[in-house]
Amino acid sequence: MSLHHKKVILGVSGGIAAYKAAELCRLLVKAGADVQVVMTAAAQQFVTTLTFQALSGKPVLASLWNAATADGMEHIHLSRNADLLLVAPASADFMARLAHGRADDLLSTLCLARTCRLALAPAMNREMWAAGATQRNAAQLRADGVSLLGPVAGAQACGETGPGRMLEPAEILNALPGLLGGGALAGKRVLITAGPTFEAIDPVRGLTNLSSGKMGYAVAQAAAEAGAEVCLVSGPTCLTPPAGVRRIEVTSAEAMYRAVMAELPSAVFIAVAAVADYRVDAVQQHKIKKSATTLNLTLIPNPDILASVAALPDAPFCVGFAAETEALARYAEAKRVRKKLPLLAGNLAQATLGQDTAELILFDDQGQHRLPRADKLTQARHLIRHLASLMN
Repeated sequence: MSLHHKKVILGVSGGIAAYKAAELCRLLVKAGADVQVVMTAAAQQFVTTLTFQALSGKPVLASLWNAATADGMEHIHLSRNADLLLVAPASADFMARLAHGRADDLLSTLCLARTCRLALAPAMNREMWAAGATQRNAAQLRADGVSLLGPVAGAQACGETGPGRMLEPAEILNALPGLLGGGALAGKRVLITAGPTFEAIDPVRGLTNLSSGKMGYAVAQAAAEAGAEVCLVSGPTCLTPPAGVRRIEVTSAEAMYRAVMAELPSAVFIAVAAVADYRVDAVQQHKIKKSATTLNLTLIPNPDILASVAALPDAPFCVGFAAETEALARYAEAKRVRKKLPLLAGNLAQATLGQDTAELILFDDQGQHRLPRADKLTQARHLIRHLASLMN
């Protein structure tokens, strides 16, 4: 979905990440959005109003009392024709005020009196983000229908590293089409699995695979960009969930199965995760000591998550993935038919696992559709467009 002619109110609260809001403003204008900037007094301690006026082409609104409209009611009128109110950065203090319904400056009053969608891009020190009060406020805001974009983990201005860093402007921009509700999956709930699973042998050892989770996370981002409400059930990875995506972290195949079943129903289920087919029959309570004798492990089958979901009476639109090392077309199509899937994406494992690019073949009732090698987000966007066309 394009941002062309979309009316976006960009709120800027106090924090060093306010400098990123200037780049976000530039990107929004470049994307064709009509941007009106509203700043708090604290934000003006970091970036001047002149900066945002030059970037947006409009005077910045900063005071509840210096009214530009005849009746002095900007906090009422501003959101009436807006498509989105986006606060970036949203400081811990600003989130606390919103969570408790405070309205003591123009931006907070505007948020309370809005009629459009509200999204926040939190930015703060890692300890402030982890604080119980901030987490309670974040939960309350989500319950109130506010979208939180981030934060992510990374280096912070204070010199510390951890969660609390604001998403980069380009990442926020990519999340906006989904928030505006005009994508191919707008209003649909999408459940996605990603990454490897880890099957314990003893407290320090286990069976796993080479999946990085990059493809599953890319599919989650593409689905969110298409307007879906996305839940990502992820095995162990070092990846950050895309903006606007809710992540559930699991370790084993059984835990992933339980998480998926608990999150149903959904309109779409996309099984990208490389789920272990087997687990150890009896996990040892203590570390197995090395010896000169052969170690024998008895492996038993794990639940087939995709087949279980596809077999439900009210099954969602199910999409599978098949990573093969040979005879890709034959094995992938056989898997699709056996599990009765409307769509399956196949790839050669040796050319995809752990890499940033992929070459996919989409299999459906009409045949095969080859996607030339490209970065995984590009491939994920192709996949989402194709499944949306099949659903429609």
